[in-house]
Amino acid sequence: MDIEAFRTYCLSFPDTHEGMPFQGFFKNSRSILVFYVGKKMFCFFDIDKFDNCTLKCDPEAIETLREHKGIQKPFNLSWKHWISVALNGEVSDEMLMDLVNKSYTLVSAGLSKKST
Repeated sequence: MDIEAFRTYCLSFPDTHEGMPFQGFFKNSRSILVFYVGKKMFCFFDIDKFDNCTLKCDPEAIETLREHKGIQKPFNLSWKHWISVALNGEVSDEMLMDLVNKSYTLVSAGLSKKST
């Protein structure tokens, strides 16, 4: 999946938007594109590299997912709640889309709980 198709997919979920919140803060993070539902992020990646994305994940599924080639601990986030997914073909587009969907669902469900 190319970067534009991936971006379009991430933006296809209800109440999502994108941003680049780290542009003025960290030299190595200026090109990080983040996808949000509400004010919570569910996916992000470096637009200059597009080599992996970071996704929120059900803590109970993480260990099993990490057995799959192309899924690793994330850089700079809790490995108990986030995964890094290779965008080099090691993970199929179908699996990638499923993981993005699950990340969005997990984050949006958390927003719903806070509003009730």
